[in-house]
Amino acid sequence: MPSDTGFSDAAAKWNQRFSQPDYLFGTEPNVYLRDQAPHLPRSGHALCVADGEGRNSVWLARQGLQVQAFDISPVGVAKARKLAQDADVQVNYQIADCDQWSWPQSHFDVVAAIFIQFAVPDARSRLFARMVQCLKPGGLLILQGYTPLQIEYKTGGPGILANLYTEEQLRSDFTGMDMLELRMYEADLAEGDHHLGRSALVGLRARKR
Repeated sequence: MPSDTGFSDAAAKWNQRFSQPDYLFGTEPNVYLRDQAPHLPRSGHALCVADGEGRNSVWLARQGLQVQAFDISPVGVAKARKLAQDADVQVNYQIADCDQWSWPQSHFDVVAAIFIQFAVPDARSRLFARMVQCLKPGGLLILQGYTPLQIEYKTGGPGILANLYTEEQLRSDFTGMDMLELRMYEADLAEGDHHLGRSALVGLRARKR
């Protein structure tokens, strides 16, 4: 688990980023997540990991799911709660980092992990294992991230090569799941001011056995 100082530093960084009046990544859902709508269950429990200002959790709630979400930033969570209120949906938001949050066993029908590339490789392995652990058998994982080519585009993401996703790494990390889609592609993003322009992306949809 990270130290209290590490948690405070990370929370302060994201609090500063989320403190602007507008939504850092916009209020519309991530495009890849939105495109998964035909594959979502009509009801059930969903989790949004490191959900920031709430654009993805609110969208999932609007699809009829019971949604939980967490983020390290109190400022981000406050904006997420306002977004949910304005959309007239219920989302259970909590303030926590990925090590602090209490991951239930086999609870969720859907886990969405959208651009969570703050995680260095060791932390990423723990995080991915917990995401799988909290899915029910048959549950769906939806993940969107950047590939190493994103270093050249500089249109979003951490700018740290080790934090970016390769096909080999993702297949290894999720070896116990049925890979329904694993797509490496390029697209133009327009998600607020910080995911803007041509981007090198990966989209993953997998089902827990």
